[in-house]
Amino acid sequence: MILAGDIGGTNARLALFDVKNGKFNLVSSTVFPSRQYSGLDEIVKEFVSKSGAHPAQACFGVAGPVTNGRVEASNLPWIIESRRLADELDIDHALLINDLEATGWGVGALPPEHLVSLNQVSITLGNQAVIAAGTGLGEAGLYWDGKRHHVFASEGGHCDFAPLDDIQVELFQYLRGRFDHVSYERILSGPGLVNVFDFLRDTGKGKPPDWLVNEMVESDAAAAISEAGLTGKCSMCEQALDIFVAVFGAEAGNLALKIKAVGGVFLAGGIAPKILPKLATSNFLQPFLDKGRLRRLMEIIPLKVITDDKLALLGAARCALVEMAA
Repeated sequence: MILAGDIGGTNARLALFDVKNGKFNLVSSTVFPSRQYSGLDEIVKEFVSKSGAHPAQACFGVAGPVTNGRVEASNLPWIIESRRLADELDIDHALLINDLEATGWGVGALPPEHLVSLNQVSITLGNQAVIAAGTGLGEAGLYWDGKRHHVFASEGGHCDFAPLDDIQVELFQYLRGRFDHVSYERILSGPGLVNVFDFLRDTGKGKPPDWLVNEMVESDAAAAISEAGLTGKCSMCEQALDIFVAVFGAEAGNLALKIKAVGGVFLAGGIAPKILPKLATSNFLQPFLDKGRLRRLMEIIPLKVITDDKLALLGAARCALVEMAA
């Protein structure tokens, strides 16, 4: 029995997998609102207590840089340590990995029905990349050694944002006035979409309708903007979403170049599946392809959206099984 975790700034997902003959069978899973807890230890204790299970292995994918079994969560006031988690579970070792690393471990086991192609390019052997926009922006790579893929973590979402046109230059200048460092995550995340919306409002490029302002206060602001932009109910939201999608395409292309991901770029996270109609347009694809003399390379890279929201849990379980056996 393996305990797997996908720990994000909004939700902490835990699941138990029973592994038989190399197959991962989901026994149970629970979603916890992260900010209602003081730390991951508290969530693990509650989950194990209620399930009555005694896992033999555990692996947690956490949004943040993991170093020597310790991570300060990027979008939570938590410090997580593998030793404390192992003691809580009464096991020898608990693995801590980056959340996108966990997603990368899951890519190899992903069935075709959980993938949506954005271009008509067949997957070939080679390095792969994963990029995920959610509460933050996560990135990871899968290095191909000629026989199998090896997953490695990255904090590329915190790299410097590079504007591509006049309005993105204005956006950069606006964000630089608000933040010490303007990273891609300041745009390509739920809070990032709100930043883009605020930019349009504060620079006089649009005036939000009263119903939207109320909706943003009463519910999730990013979800309200996204919904209004997708349905065309608010032109300002459409513009915010268009800017978001263009920057998303450009950064997905940047990641593909850095890793030479001819084996495919996979879009994960909570946002991509919700804005599929926008991603399947030239507004996303052209910034991905427009890499000057390397355009021909970009044209042979498959682009796919992952629609399985439990992929990081499966990936964490796979990581536990493989790494513990090594």
